[in-house]
Amino acid sequence: MIKKIHLLLVLVTSISFAQIPVDYYDSADGLEGYALKTALRNIIANGHVAQSYGDLYDGYVLTHSDFYYEDDSTVLDYYSEDPNTTDPYNYTHGSDQCGNQNSEGDCYNREHLMPQSVFDSDFPMQSDIHHVVPSDGRVNNFRGSLPFGNVASANWTSLNGSKRGTSSDDYNGDVFEPIDEFKGEIARAMLYFATRYENQVSSWSHPMLNGTNDQVYEDWFVDVLVQWHNDDPVNQSELDRNDAAYDFQGNANPFVDHPEYVNMIWAPELSAPSSSIGRKEVVFYPNPVKVNTLTFDFPESSKAVVSFYDVLGKKVLIRQMSNIKNVLDISPLTAGVYLVKIDQAGVTSTLKLVRE
Repeated sequence: MIKKIHLLLVLVTSISFAQIPVDYYDSADGLEGYALKTALRNIIANGHVAQSYGDLYDGYVLTHSDFYYEDDSTVLDYYSEDPNTTDPYNYTHGSDQCGNQNSEGDCYNREHLMPQSVFDSDFPMQSDIHHVVPSDGRVNNFRGSLPFGNVASANWTSLNGSKRGTSSDDYNGDVFEPIDEFKGEIARAMLYFATRYENQVSSWSHPMLNGTNDQVYEDWFVDVLVQWHNDDPVNQSELDRNDAAYDFQGNANPFVDHPEYVNMIWAPELSAPSSSIGRKEVVFYPNPVKVNTLTFDFPESSKAVVSFYDVLGKKVLIRQMSNIKNVLDISPLTAGVYLVKIDQAGVTSTLKLVRE
C-alpha cells in the first residue's frame, strides 16, 4: 500500500506535544566517539521520568498509531505492518491486548527489543517506550530473547515477513530479522538503549552484549545495527514518534534527531576522511573531488556496486563497476559530504567522499 505521510500533530488535534528543545543536544557539540555517547547519555537520562508498565498502552496511542500506511489509527506494529499491501491483521488500541495467544492476530502486547530478562525487569528499562514497542503476541513469543540479526535460513516466518532462523552474520546461533521497513527503527532503538543505560549495561549478559559500557555490543552486532541504520534512514513516522515519546517520558532518542551520531560513535571510520578503508583496501581519488569523475582502484579485478548516501543516510546515487580501474561519473552529486559503500561479492567497504 502507498505510504501516507502525515504529521501526528495535525491528526491528533486534541493533543499538543511538548517539543524537544532546540538546544537539547548542545552539550554534545564538538564531541565524537564514546565521549559523545556519554554526553548523550547525560542528556537523555536527565528529564527521563519512568512511567508505569501499564501506562505504555496509553503511550502507544501517541507513539505507535498507523497514520502512515493504512492511515486508520490502528496499532502500528513492526511485526504485522505490511508496507506494500493490506496488513494481515490489525489491532485497536486498548481493546486487543493479550491475554493468551495461539496464533498471529490474536492479540498484541509489549515487546522489549532488549529482552527484559537481561535487566531483571527493572525500571526504568522495563517501561522505556523508546525500546518497548507494541507487538503481536505470537510473534513476540517466537522471537523470545533472540538477538536481532540477518537470517541465512529461516525456520519460522511471520505473516508480514519477519523471520527467525540461523544467522548470516558472524554469530553462531538463531537470530530474529524484521522486515527492511523497520530495521532502521529497531537499530536506532537498540543504540538508544546502549546509550541511555551505559552506566549499567556492563553487568548484564546477552549474546548481543560484550560486557563493556562503551561499545556495549559485540562487534558482529554493531555491524548489524550500523548497516540497518544506514540502509533504512529516519522517516517522518519515526520523527513524530520521537516527539511523542519525549512528551510521554521526558527524553528523546538522539539517533533519530541526529542520525550522524551513530557513525560518529560506533563506526568512526565512516566519518573519517580516510580513502582506504575496508577489507578489500579500496581506494578512490581525488578526495575531496571538484570534478565530475571519481576513480576507484581495487587490489584485484572485481565487480562491485557503489552506493552514495547523503549525511542523513539517504541513498542518492548508485553505480556499477567491473574492472581494476573504474572511472565513475558523479555529476548528479552536489557539494557536500557523502558516505560511499562499495559492495564486492558481499564484502562491503565504506569510505567518506567530500564533494566540493
